[in-house]
Amino acid sequence: MAVFTLPPKMIGFYKENIEYITAHAVDPDKRRYASKNEAPRHYIDIDHYAKSGENPFDSVPRYWNDAVEKYSEDTLMAYGIVPWHVSKMTYYLTKAFKENDANNILRLSADLGHYIADAHVPLHTTKNYNGQLTNQKGIHGLWESRIPEITADNFDYLVGRAEYIKYPIHRIWDAVEESHSYLDSVFFIEKDITEKMSSDQKYAFEQRGNSMVKQYSQAFALAYDARMGDMVESRMRKAISMIGSLWFTAWVDAGQPNLDNLGKKVDLNKMQEEDKQLEEEIKDQKIKGREHD
Repeated sequence: MAVFTLPPKMIGFYKENIEYITAHAVDPDKRRYASKNEAPRHYIDIDHYAKSGENPFDSVPRYWNDAVEKYSEDTLMAYGIVPWHVSKMTYYLTKAFKENDANNILRLSADLGHYIADAHVPLHTTKNYNGQLTNQKGIHGLWESRIPEITADNFDYLVGRAEYIKYPIHRIWDAVEESHSYLDSVFFIEKDITEKMSSDQKYAFEQRGNSMVKQYSQAFALAYDARMGDMVESRMRKAISMIGSLWFTAWVDAGQPNLDNLGKKVDLNKMQEEDKQLEEEIKDQKIKGREHD
């Protein structure tokens, strides 16, 4: 959907390659199994930094070097780096535009979209990312997957035009802070509905492929979504808007290069080979990242 926020001088190239971007938006999740450094790029446990009642967003420096100086790189990696990684990926995308590197533009655009989307999920901003600390295990999949699975066909994906973002690092931090502000409701509402529904109402068995799997029931998921208002849809809409805006920002900062003929430079054979290489690395290593991130 982010493709359709782009201006005329960009949209042709992105529409021509929309299938690639859509298919490869999940690549960062796949890489979690091939690289120990991948998982922290998807989240930030900002509540780890909430000491003595302080607002962690007042405590954690927004710029990477300042944060490293204050906490150390090991600490940052241990508790997630998604806002800094979005900023870094925006820089790399700008560089790819400057170099007219069609393959990298597509790959980085897909990756950047994934990380931005993760930053808009409240449960990607807390140590209690799957409700494991409050006896609500599974809430991550309920919010991020089950509700969209049931309701996404009714979402409004028209978010307007992409805008230029002068300071991407500040905008992504603002998005993370907004995501985090929803956490109390995310946990409280789930617990409240759970107390009012029996276990056989909360869960159901559904056919998935050749297996029957235990899943949150549609009734529970819809009740949860209704109590949260338009939270899931709203976060998705804001993610779409920011994805398009940071693609646009990278292009503008690169000098607005002409993309009309760039599609002819896409080396699909090379990209397919790299895809196969990633799949082999995943099979060989299977390094586990944090659950649901």
